[in-house]
Amino acid sequence: MVKKNYKNITLDAKYTPKKSEPYMCPEQLAYFYQILNSQRDEILHDRETVLNDVRMAEKNESAGVGDEQDQAANEQELTMNLRMSERTTNLLQKINAALDRIENGEYGYSVISGEEIGLQRLMARPLATMTVEEQEEYEKKKR
Repeated sequence: MVKKNYKNITLDAKYTPKKSEPYMCPEQLAYFYQILNSQRDEILHDRETVLNDVRMAEKNESAGVGDEQDQAANEQELTMNLRMSERTTNLLQKINAALDRIENGEYGYSVISGEEIGLQRLMARPLATMTVEEQEEYEKKKR
């Protein structure tokens, strides 16, 4: 039997993973693969817009455009855009890691215990790497 490649599966627009299917079957992998790729594409597009804004703000700042208030506002906007760029870079890394886990057959399983994370959790948070219980324990230890 030829194994289905999740990258080549065309899903019905109304498809959602079901508990009745084998866990992380090709259709479920295709579903999450498509969601993660869509998120990555959106981030890359938005990231380019933010980077263009940063470049423009830096150009205005170096040209001395505007009065002191304008320059302060431009500096604040530049700082905010740089923070947003950093956050999107981190999110992009998490998305790429999730796509790698799909490729390696590790997606949907806890990085700590190897247990199933669960469809409901993954549908709510496709980047999840731990079960709910493990995540709660991790959050408690962080405090």
